[in-house]
Amino acid sequence: MNTYTQKITQLQAVKIKELLISKGATFDVIQYSVWRAKTSSYQATYYTSGKFLIQGKEVDSIAKEIDELLGLKSTFEQSTLIECKEEKYIGTDESGKGDFFGPLVVAGVQVDNNNKQKFIDLGIKDSKKLDDKKILVLANQIKANSIHSIVVMTPTKYNELYNKFNNLNKLLAWGHARAIENILEKSPCNYALADKFGDESLIKNALMQKGKNIILNQIVRAEADIAVAAASVLARAEFVKRMKDLENKYELPLSKGASEKVVEQAKMFIKTYSFERLNEIAKMHFKTTQELK
Repeated sequence: MNTYTQKITQLQAVKIKELLISKGATFDVIQYSVWRAKTSSYQATYYTSGKFLIQGKEVDSIAKEIDELLGLKSTFEQSTLIECKEEKYIGTDESGKGDFFGPLVVAGVQVDNNNKQKFIDLGIKDSKKLDDKKILVLANQIKANSIHSIVVMTPTKYNELYNKFNNLNKLLAWGHARAIENILEKSPCNYALADKFGDESLIKNALMQKGKNIILNQIVRAEADIAVAAASVLARAEFVKRMKDLENKYELPLSKGASEKVVEQAKMFIKTYSFERLNEIAKMHFKTTQELK
């Protein structure tokens, strides 16, 4: 699925609507929109915020026409979404994997015919393409409109589990499997999709009774699917909130990633609280830990 987005004025919206009428589009109204137009090839929505969005399989032609009509530079994006044919399925993703400070969070979101289009209309996409403020707002919408699960491994719990598994991919698989199982407890379905981070057998082996019969597909860059994208937003929102909680608790700034700035902040923590307590805020198997010893 391809998309085209622009911020437009009301006058420009009128011109676009006239063009879409000439193309035989039908119109209705959805939440947060002024109008929505549909054809057999694409769907176009003009939102009350001024955002204009087209999505579909054949968007490039109409996008170019709109650009020419308005004299705008195109923001047409190829293949921003992939389409899953299942009517109801679970998407999972994680946040915090590459961050020295903070938890590892794995989230799962179940989408179906009732919420899938709503999530697309809200502009939900891979959390790496959104700022933290937008992520926190979208996370509330996802929670209100889906069966979901958020599995949080605090730094202390993460370190405990890592020592048990002694392998990051096995730990990730455990988290993804728990998110899937938690959702299946509430609403059975037959299919799940996850970003591929290791051998496909890892998540399958970590699934318990309710998940053993589910069809599990793991693909590279699965965040291009709306369910996985929603899961990535939920996971990132929880990670951001947990990081803020840690900053407030220890009264120290904590940056994301594993940069030199992170090392300096870790030194401040050790000076204030001791090296022995570093496991309360950090993932101890990182090479950063060796630099601090």
